[in-house]
Amino acid sequence: MYDNQQRPEHGPLAGFTVGVTAARRAEELGALLQRRGATVLHAPALRIVPLADDGELLTATKELIDQPPEVVVATTAIGFRGWIEAADGWGLGEDLLDRLRGVRLLARGPKVKGAIRAAGLTEGWSPPSESMAEVLDRLLEDGVDGSRIAVQLHGEPLPGFVEALRAGGAEVVGVPVYRWMPPQDIAPLDRLLDAAVTRGLDALTFTSAPAAASLLSRAEARGLLPELLAALHHDVLPACVGPVTALPLQALGADTVQPERFRLGPLVQLLCQELPGRARVLPIAGHRVEIRGQAVMVDGTLRPVPPAGMSLLRALCRRPGWVVARAELLRALPGAGRDEHAVETAMARLRTALGAPKLIQTVVKRGYRLALDPAADSKYADV
Repeated sequence: MYDNQQRPEHGPLAGFTVGVTAARRAEELGALLQRRGATVLHAPALRIVPLADDGELLTATKELIDQPPEVVVATTAIGFRGWIEAADGWGLGEDLLDRLRGVRLLARGPKVKGAIRAAGLTEGWSPPSESMAEVLDRLLEDGVDGSRIAVQLHGEPLPGFVEALRAGGAEVVGVPVYRWMPPQDIAPLDRLLDAAVTRGLDALTFTSAPAAASLLSRAEARGLLPELLAALHHDVLPACVGPVTALPLQALGADTVQPERFRLGPLVQLLCQELPGRARVLPIAGHRVEIRGQAVMVDGTLRPVPPAGMSLLRALCRRPGWVVARAELLRALPGAGRDEHAVETAMARLRTALGAPKLIQTVVKRGYRLALDPAADSKYADV
């Protein structure tokens, strides 16, 4: 619990719970979210498997050394470094670097540029947007007919990229540096899924298309895909680092949000705008009550609320100022069965958590209602 007068820095994400599906840079993303007040639930939706011993990568590397391309497109720093390291392990490192010094190297973004320079090479060009679409436009604008182009694959789909180059007359060689695989321990991912479908999350973040596809695949395997999509449609915000990452979700009709710049910082800033904007603010019993995902702000003070209490509060907020019957509130309590005493117990804990018992009124023999301020009654009379 944080007092707004003493701790004004409680953060724009205070009271919200955000799921993180990233395998790489999960700690960095989690720290950014936590510094802004969020509770973070992390479960890697996949794992990265290097292909140092993979025959497919070895074959592609030998082919490019024997028949050098005119252009090499490097898409990720970890992938480019992994390629050089694998070649070193095969005794082909110097031969590969010699070939790469004689080609035009295109880097998708600054981190890839750093990996290229660390290998003693120099990139020929890199798009300001860090977008593969801009890389494709540049190549097609320069002309690719008759060119041999190597593309470092990185596990994510490159929609139309290779096809467009081939349609332009290029010979394209894929360089598969690593693969995405399901996590070895699936239990954390299952817990994340359960939290999403029960609305224990307010947002799910995705930093790669394979992570989104892996989560959806696991939900389907467990028979939870319809429930997950319903949650993503209404209550859990799917936030993706960029449009390519969003493709698996959008293919199933989920509306996603993405920052203008495809980086972790802008992704977190986007959540700082979107989630507080979804909060419900009501004038109740002389207090300003802001209902956030998993907590409530009462006059600027953050009040953590148990899950059962949040379920009751959301049910009351659907019809602010109106009496909600005990039977209806009972249906809102997960796992409560038919015992209406569970409503009374959860309501008592909710009032204690809010720190202002008069926010919720008991209407004898009928149920409960939010004590909406008189000036607000007319606004919600037809709700």
